[in-house]
Amino acid sequence: MFKAFLLKYAEIGVKGKNRYIFEDALIKRIEMALEKIDADFTVTKESGRIYATANSEFDYDEVIDALKKVFGIVGICPLVQIDDNGFDDLAEKIIDYLDKTYPNKNFTFKVNARRARKNYPMSSPEINMELGGIILDAFKDAKVDVHNPEIMVNVEIREKINIYTKVIKGAGGMPTGTAGKAMLLLSGGIDSPVAGYMIAKRGVVLEATYFHAPPYTSERAKQKVVDLAKLVAKYSGPIKLNIVNFTDPQLYIYETCPHEELTIIMRRYMMRIAEHFANESGCLGLITGESIGQVASQTMQSLNATNDVCTLPVYRPVIAFDKQDIIDISCQIDTYETSILPYEDCCTIFVAKHPVTKPNLNVIRNSESKLGEKMDELVKTAIETVEVVWCE
Repeated sequence: MFKAFLLKYAEIGVKGKNRYIFEDALIKRIEMALEKIDADFTVTKESGRIYATANSEFDYDEVIDALKKVFGIVGICPLVQIDDNGFDDLAEKIIDYLDKTYPNKNFTFKVNARRARKNYPMSSPEINMELGGIILDAFKDAKVDVHNPEIMVNVEIREKINIYTKVIKGAGGMPTGTAGKAMLLLSGGIDSPVAGYMIAKRGVVLEATYFHAPPYTSERAKQKVVDLAKLVAKYSGPIKLNIVNFTDPQLYIYETCPHEELTIIMRRYMMRIAEHFANESGCLGLITGESIGQVASQTMQSLNATNDVCTLPVYRPVIAFDKQDIIDISCQIDTYETSILPYEDCCTIFVAKHPVTKPNLNVIRNSESKLGEKMDELVKTAIETVEVVWCE
């Protein structure tokens, strides 16, 4: 029955004269999502409405799943779209629609008509009243409920007439590509994929950096991060993943610096390297999955120590979330099962037994100064030998 989908947005509607920029970006993202499925769709816009119209047969569930991953869409409405052949024809089409869509006719309903085309000969209240009566006559077990109906019969009078009763929740947010680009520090844990997803939801294009430490971390650990990037990319669009061999810098820090400071100093160098790639790619900030107090390196003092080496802003979208809040989102976006696979990343391999929780910035800087030019060379080599994987 459904040959088209009405795709609703929210925040875009308040963008004033710039709204068309966001609408066009959303249309591009919708087209990209639908290109990945075995069907042919045309995506169009008309006076605050975006439509995806099928030009071929398609798998309904596959289309819904693809559209639910497009940031900017708040509602997906499977649509029957008809020509205006008079009110009697409209009423007949609505009865047919309800009959096919709802086998159980014992439902409550409300008719919600909107006239975008004001030359239609009936007002919206008149349409509501007349169609309500016709539905009651057709389905004897149906009842009107204007406050909390089980079925909202939406009728939009436009160039064509839209009929729909279902509004499937979309991902929300803003279309990807409307808010610049940022570098995600992606590990194999639960938090950083969620952080990337949340920033991408606000329209930010993602690039990512992962720190690999062979032979202390396995190829399976690296593949786990690639898989996580691909899962996030289902929402964000393609992600360029920089895989940095961090073994030699980590070992040198381990040999040279006090062990209680290892995690902080390693994190500071990770931020420096990630920022290097961020500047090369025109990123406007760094993204991490840190949450205050979750581990020793995420106390306020520790976060201040890692921020100290950054010139770009650091965005931490899960900073005030409880762990369960983050887990809930990771389950929602299907990254949780991959994140909990038992392949360690370099942060957990080289963690100190008693890490400092309130690092003194001057002490940390002094410890780093002992690393000297050798550390600069190791970092340079790590940057020059980066492996790039495109994840989509």
